[in-house]
Amino acid sequence: MIEHRPFAGLGGAHHGWLDAKHHFSFAEYHDPARVHWGALRVWNDDTIAPGTGFPPHPHADMEIITYVREGAISHRDNLGNQGRTEAGDVQVMSAGRGIVHSEYNLEAVDTRIFQIWIMPERRGGEPSWGSKPFPKADRSGAFVALASGMDGDEQALPIRADARVLGATLKAGESIDYRLGAQRSAYLVLARGRAEVNGVALQARDGAAIRDEAQLRIVASEDAELILVDSRE
Repeated sequence: MIEHRPFAGLGGAHHGWLDAKHHFSFAEYHDPARVHWGALRVWNDDTIAPGTGFPPHPHADMEIITYVREGAISHRDNLGNQGRTEAGDVQVMSAGRGIVHSEYNLEAVDTRIFQIWIMPERRGGEPSWGSKPFPKADRSGAFVALASGMDGDEQALPIRADARVLGATLKAGESIDYRLGAQRSAYLVLARGRAEVNGVALQARDGAAIRDEAQLRIVASEDAELILVDSRE
């Protein structure tokens, strides 16, 4: 089963400095049919204006993965962590028992991110933050684990969930396969380009909610950048 979720049909809000689109219920947008997908709770497609951002605010008991599509995001938290994550790279914050952080676009251009929240296996624990570069050339024609709590993904940023976030780039006409295990669900979004997943056509920033599909074949109809979350049901 593959449910196509076109970008034009997503929830969202425009706050002047922030143009936010929501694949799942978030803030003032609520759709009882789109509360979560497996352990995936939030997928926000955010455009943040230059010199603006999210002032300090708290989180707890959530794995928060930020994939930077354009520009850069600057992080600071009450643990003393700080860093700047550029386009194509990833940061992970394990909120644990509680953390207060801020995220700002300190660049001269818009910053565009996917922010992905995954429910952890257990509540509590020490909060943490980390960032890592993932050159797009390394994921040309192949999925690379960007953040993961699953065995075998030691090069990925760690998360405390039975889930993984993967990235890949495809040239027009190229294809990639992914095996989805039993009692697993997947959510696929194109950061750019066009592609088909098991024959379902997707455009840039569309989502595809997937379950009961043992094998995924993704075929790019034009150069494409893919982000896939694989999580327990």
